[in-house]
Amino acid sequence: MNEETAEGAELAATQDSAAGSDLSIPGQVLPTTIHILPVADRPFLPVQALPIQMNEEHWLETVTKIGEAAHHMVGLVMVDIEGIDTTTFEDFIEMGSIVRMHHPLKEDGKIQFIAEGLERFRIVKWVSKRRPFMAQVEYPVVPEEDTKELRAYGNAIIGMIKDLLPLNPLYGEELKTHLERFSPNQPSPLADFGAILTAAGTNELLDILRTIPLVKRMEKVLSLLKQELEVGRLQSRIRSRVEGKILEQQRRFFLREQLREIQKELGLSKDDLTADTDRFHKRLEGLEVPAQAIKVIQEELNKLSVLETGSPEYAVTRNYLDWLTAIPWNRHSKDKLDLNHARRTLNRDHEGLDDVKDRIIEFISVGALRGEVSGSIILLVGPPGVGKTSTGKSIADALGRKFYRFSVGGMRDEAEIKGHRRTYIGAMPGKFVQAIKDTTVSNPVIMLDEVDKIGASFQGDPASALLEALDPEQNNEFLDHYLDVRIDLSKVLFVCTANQLDTIPSPLRDRMEIIKLSGYIAEEKEAIAKLHLWPKLLVRSGIRTSQLKITNAAIRHIISGYAREAGVRGLEKCLDKIIRKSAVQIVRKKKTPIRISIKQLENYLGKPIFRMERKVSGIGIVTGLAWTAMGGATLSIEATRVHKKQRGLKLTGQLGDVMKESAEIAYSFVTANKESFDIDERYFDKAFIHLHVPEGATPKDGPSAGITITTALISLATGKRIRYPLAMTGELTLTGLILPVGGIREKLIAARRSKIMEVLLPEDNRRDVDELPKHIANGIRIHFAEHYRQVNSLAFR
Repeated sequence: MNEETAEGAELAATQDSAAGSDLSIPGQVLPTTIHILPVADRPFLPVQALPIQMNEEHWLETVTKIGEAAHHMVGLVMVDIEGIDTTTFEDFIEMGSIVRMHHPLKEDGKIQFIAEGLERFRIVKWVSKRRPFMAQVEYPVVPEEDTKELRAYGNAIIGMIKDLLPLNPLYGEELKTHLERFSPNQPSPLADFGAILTAAGTNELLDILRTIPLVKRMEKVLSLLKQELEVGRLQSRIRSRVEGKILEQQRRFFLREQLREIQKELGLSKDDLTADTDRFHKRLEGLEVPAQAIKVIQEELNKLSVLETGSPEYAVTRNYLDWLTAIPWNRHSKDKLDLNHARRTLNRDHEGLDDVKDRIIEFISVGALRGEVSGSIILLVGPPGVGKTSTGKSIADALGRKFYRFSVGGMRDEAEIKGHRRTYIGAMPGKFVQAIKDTTVSNPVIMLDEVDKIGASFQGDPASALLEALDPEQNNEFLDHYLDVRIDLSKVLFVCTANQLDTIPSPLRDRMEIIKLSGYIAEEKEAIAKLHLWPKLLVRSGIRTSQLKITNAAIRHIISGYAREAGVRGLEKCLDKIIRKSAVQIVRKKKTPIRISIKQLENYLGKPIFRMERKVSGIGIVTGLAWTAMGGATLSIEATRVHKKQRGLKLTGQLGDVMKESAEIAYSFVTANKESFDIDERYFDKAFIHLHVPEGATPKDGPSAGITITTALISLATGKRIRYPLAMTGELTLTGLILPVGGIREKLIAARRSKIMEVLLPEDNRRDVDELPKHIANGIRIHFAEHYRQVNSLAFR
């Protein structure tokens, strides 16, 4: 017989012997030397009777020896490690419970037996420190205590257990098993039983196991039972609320279903398919839907009729029909072509911008002659804050049309314009179809903000996708990828906005009528602040006009010192800051009205951001005029001779490539024609010239500084100062011709702001000056020149 067969025979004998043994008898003699087995997680209390499972590989020998013993008893002691298979004698705690082993079984590498708890014990001495572990133990004697007190605690524990029974049916089964073994009048088993009913942690149960005096142990058990009862009641309330909600939802569901069936029987309600179909047909009533669209809608309705309402295809088809029938086919709003009404609307919303208003009135006048304003594409170009977006809204109000705005700045997916194909999950039509649906008319005013900042990516080029929509020859049959049905956008008035023209693709730019909003002069800003911004901000902050006042001089100082940009956005922020700080004073019961004058501005806005531009003059210094995205600006160009050792030209001031070329052209022109300007023939032969354009941290580019640089070089070489104040702008060629430049309005505004009232411009820009509003050029003496000889005579006469 091999070793495995022998072990099996031994375990079988152990099973037979243990199976035939009797249950424990109270008061019987317990052994003082016993085998020890480990238990993990929770200590085993004497009242428990539980199955124990252990690995055969590590504990078969111990279980076999227990079965061979006449009493079949073993000590179960908790260990403070996770895996019991690696237990050493040092891992056992000092207290445990002696149990009787019943029905040991071996199966699939595991040994299982029923452990019936008998009594506490304390380890006195280890007899075997290796497996199978054996120890000499003693059984603590429970001290005698007051019987009445014990009975009172016992009744309290029994009361707690009765309160727990309705909260968990499992408690009843455990109580039944306990009463089969013990009497309710036995205080020690009763206390231990109360402890095992709770979800107490390991440390709390160890404390119960180690507590020998009954009164003290029962006090701790009562505390644990009270906590368990509170948790159980809370769980019961939560469960009741959840079940109540579920029952209420079920009740409502059944009632709704019954109501739906009753309505069907009475003919008062329809199923989902019939309701959807009727809704789509009702939408189309009174619309002149094109034949092509009617055909597609009818095909989709036929397909919808054979689909199950719960299928995904039904949802896709229904959404498609929802969009097709939501479009206002050939439904147009009536245009208001009253020029007086249009003028009043534009004047109400905007101060100044007379040239822009005139262009809009001209546009509406043409529509009045035709009887309608046909679809057009207007492009409003100008610096930030000059009112481009609000002008578009005013155009819609003047015409009595509905308005829809969306921004194309940063847009990189052409599907935003032409829609997604329906094969994609979450597909939607493009922005133009959404605009027509939301406005419920086929001729709204659609504003495309920031068209100069439109992007492109691997997902397509939205600017190219706009070509079809913004082309009057094509947009009467605009095809959206989602609808896959041609719609008419020819009646739509498109208003686009941009800060600059350079970044707009030329094919797109060619389709637009360009209206430039150059910016406001100081007088216009002052009027806007008084008539529009200040009243609006007071209303928004809840301050009455009688509580806060600002002087005209203070507004002018804000414009010149804090908000010089072409628009009024910065001006609005400054005024808003003043109102916020004043609101604090009003809330603190400061005496009103509060008057804001120039003296108080620094308390509200701090030191001025802009200083008065210095009137720099001298040999080699000339004032030029420049255009920027924020409006016009003046800049001084400085030239000096560094040394006479070698010929050269050095350029500084963050000049762009075009401006560097302008400087080189000016240098070559002056060098080649030095005799005409009374310059020493040998001056440039060994002169190293340094040309600088302040401010050095600001990038600068463009050809318009050609005549300014030329004049600075001549001033340096001849030692003559130019007439001041004089500012100039113009592009120079090598032959001395002066070419026209852009941004004349902004440059004249910058000259006026710097109090330079004499300006020199190219002859070809005379047309631009003639088109300017009179108040911009009023008081400024403007000279025109075709050749640099005229500039030289004006600057040095």
